[in-house]
Amino acid sequence: MVDQYLAGKYNVAAPRYTSYPTMPYWDTAAFSLTGWEDSVKLSFKESNGTDGLSLYIHLPFCESLCTYCGCNTRITKNHTVEIPYIDAVLTEWAMYLQMMDEKPVIREIHLGGGTPTFFSADNLNDLIKGLLKDSVVHPRAEFSFEAHPANTSFDHLQTLYELGFTRLSLGIQDFDPKVQFIINRDQSVEQVTAITQQARQIGYTSINYDLIYGLPLQTVEGLINTLEIVSKLMPDRIAFYSYAHVPWIKPGQRRFTEQDLPNAEAKTRLHKIGVSLFKSYGYHEIGMDHFALPDDELFMAEKSGNLHRNFMGYTQQHTRLLIGLGVSSISDSYNAFAQNVKTVEEYLQLVNSGKLPVFKGHLLTDDDLIIRQHILDIMCKGHTEWHHLAVPSHAVAEGIQRLQVLANDGLIELSPGGLTVTPLGKGFLRNICMALDARLWANVPTTQLFSMAV
Repeated sequence: MVDQYLAGKYNVAAPRYTSYPTMPYWDTAAFSLTGWEDSVKLSFKESNGTDGLSLYIHLPFCESLCTYCGCNTRITKNHTVEIPYIDAVLTEWAMYLQMMDEKPVIREIHLGGGTPTFFSADNLNDLIKGLLKDSVVHPRAEFSFEAHPANTSFDHLQTLYELGFTRLSLGIQDFDPKVQFIINRDQSVEQVTAITQQARQIGYTSINYDLIYGLPLQTVEGLINTLEIVSKLMPDRIAFYSYAHVPWIKPGQRRFTEQDLPNAEAKTRLHKIGVSLFKSYGYHEIGMDHFALPDDELFMAEKSGNLHRNFMGYTQQHTRLLIGLGVSSISDSYNAFAQNVKTVEEYLQLVNSGKLPVFKGHLLTDDDLIIRQHILDIMCKGHTEWHHLAVPSHAVAEGIQRLQVLANDGLIELSPGGLTVTPLGKGFLRNICMALDARLWANVPTTQLFSMAV
């Protein structure tokens, strides 16, 4: 009863905190392209020789619209879009190369979307070879890509593996036919099984399944059946996301209504069942929404205190500089964020005219950097400390006051020097971080900007 009471109390609109400040609170007026380029150059100079950099490439095309999806996508069956888009991504990368005074050391590459496997294996080969042509691959580099089980071929797996990819993420969501129909996401158990087995035979060392709870028409029985299938395939990692219902941002979600969604109580039950089953299968809970087997590097990173979180999600490697290429991609230079334009046409037009396709961003203040680190520590380590601050900033001090309510509810243990998330609080990380979100509390939204926390 206590868990259900807290779920109701804390079921408020809350950011997922892949960044701080969150995007609605970026100070775009103070941002400039020159300031962004200067920040990239500084970050590259300070970290390339030690950490290297990460690349995220957004490949937006999908052949059909998955109605649950909150990503920036372009729906088309016209595959002639592939080569012009890849050429533009490589041209954008060349613009960043001009800001660097030595060859970049590539520590991470992640292909996201959209559907990266919309692109042919040959075209993905050209993309990756083009990115690496004037770069150095870090000896501990990790390359990963997202894949739709319904269109991922053996050629995709083999080609990308030969280019250095060892991590694969399959978007499954739910195997229940009724759920798959209403979210327009059709893939069979046989397809997922075949891709998983092929990837392991080829040599992939980490396979992730994306699953979602709180989907329309989702039931306890259907979720349990999905997870029993997953337990037979035993992916190395599982991302178990809460469905984010934001139809005012993603009109495709209007195919169904709130009446089709599990209510907060039912959604909480789905989450608890999922977490319980994952643990019974031998998975360990990692940060927020993630689970890993004990021999997976994500679990080892959490145990060693090296877990990191950025716009690509949780990672076991930390680079100061993350460059996002492609439409709507977000970059992070540690001191600044920048986002590319959101439509394919504008992206192609800007890049092909020799202009960096950034349209907005944020330069982090001293307070931003302090709060960002606290939020990262909460999300990745389950604790944070401020005892090293001689005098906490006004923004942090106000956040500490707001945290007292969460401490009273048993979600955190609060001390003069910091906080520790309790086992009960692991399900409320977004709420805990929100208490420290100075920019949100300075300008409380009058309309809903974020999905619900539960």
